[in-house]
Amino acid sequence: MTQIAAILGGGVIGGGWAARFLLMGWDVRVFDPDPEAERKINEVLANARRSLPGLSDTAMPDEGRLSFHADLAEAVGPADWIQESVPERLEIKHKVFAQVQAACREDAIIGSSTSGFKPSELQEGAARPAQIVVTHPFNPVYLLPLIELVPSPANDAATVQKAKDILTSIGCFPLHVRKEIDAHIADRFLEAVWREALWLIKDGIATTEEIDEAIRMGFGLRWAQMGLFETYRIAGGEAGMKHFIEQFGPCLSWPWTKLMDVPELTDELVDQIASQSDAQSGKHSIRELERIRDTNLVAMMRALKAQDWGAGAVLNRAQPAKPELEDSALPIVTVQRAVPLDWTDYNGHMNEARYLQAFGDATDRFMEMIGCDGDYIASGGSYFTAETHIRHLDEVHAGASIRVETQVLLGQGKKMHLFHRMYEGGRLLATGEHMLIHVSLETRRASEPSVAIATKLGEIAASHASLPAPEGAGAAIGKR
Repeated sequence: MTQIAAILGGGVIGGGWAARFLLMGWDVRVFDPDPEAERKINEVLANARRSLPGLSDTAMPDEGRLSFHADLAEAVGPADWIQESVPERLEIKHKVFAQVQAACREDAIIGSSTSGFKPSELQEGAARPAQIVVTHPFNPVYLLPLIELVPSPANDAATVQKAKDILTSIGCFPLHVRKEIDAHIADRFLEAVWREALWLIKDGIATTEEIDEAIRMGFGLRWAQMGLFETYRIAGGEAGMKHFIEQFGPCLSWPWTKLMDVPELTDELVDQIASQSDAQSGKHSIRELERIRDTNLVAMMRALKAQDWGAGAVLNRAQPAKPELEDSALPIVTVQRAVPLDWTDYNGHMNEARYLQAFGDATDRFMEMIGCDGDYIASGGSYFTAETHIRHLDEVHAGASIRVETQVLLGQGKKMHLFHRMYEGGRLLATGEHMLIHVSLETRRASEPSVAIATKLGEIAASHASLPAPEGAGAAIGKR
């Protein structure tokens, strides 16, 4: 049976909730008096459809049905989950909850996206206080998993568990905040950073850009995969968290920050932090944590590199030059690189898809060498791969230095036939044979390349014609 979510408020947060529920197979009913609400939510939904399915390695559920309702009671009546994302004014929220509870099912969960109010404040005057909980998300709601689930003493354990189960089922991470506090956990932490940033700007010490660079080029990457305390546990070395606090704790009394109301680091507090850190991370040695950290950092930074963004843009700027065409009478070196950590599989060696990627990179580099570069492609011409045959001859592991040498078997008219050999040192790892056809990007049909490209490709093909035919060229499956 299809489940139903009612979304009250169609702004950035409400739209994100609508998108997450909808793409996870729920029917979604939206109430928002804003005449632009439907347009705004559909725009958020378009972004979610583009991005969220890419997080899954299996098929997503069939998308639910989206409907917009002018009447709040009509929107919430059949809902299993009701998510309130109206403006952060307590009197508005109280009014909305009263209308909702007059029309909704008694077993429905009512979650509030509030970033500041405690659940007990939201429940004041409610017909059924136990039905209302805080479910505070982070933008974009359809991608970031964290939901701060904050109950009050009025919420029974069954309601809290039901909310956890539903949030987990739509791909969220419900962080159960066990004690009510203004602004919950994450926003209190962010507020401290935000306040310090404001002081740095006001005092003329840093610009907004410099503050953002400090985060995204350094500790932001560490926090993304290990948070605060596990990061500091590693900083303490083999002696762990207690050593870190003993070494760096005294600096909290130094006049570095505008936030000077710092808890005293008593032995009791130090022991409490150290024991919690042991429970969190003690199953791993420091060296293991370092390797886990490094693997995650490489994967994240390589993702940023592909987007030429943040720390990834720094990597791109610092990247050594690609191989240049030196002697066209010999096979041409088109790739020289190390095998990155995220190219390996459960067997510990480079997986088959990455062999194809390395050969694809070799083809791309060869295309650049003959003039089929970004400018040429932007003008409307390119080569499309029509056929590929890869032979996997030996395994290779992360960190290995690989080299791809490319031989042209045919470079005539619309066709380009390449044969790649991948080596680690003198050890042949694989070969890749690729037939490409030059196409017009306007018609998407085969077309003649430019005279300059045809001439350069023809010259290399003529030089390579005197080379021995590669072993394995034209081989069928099972024949080497």
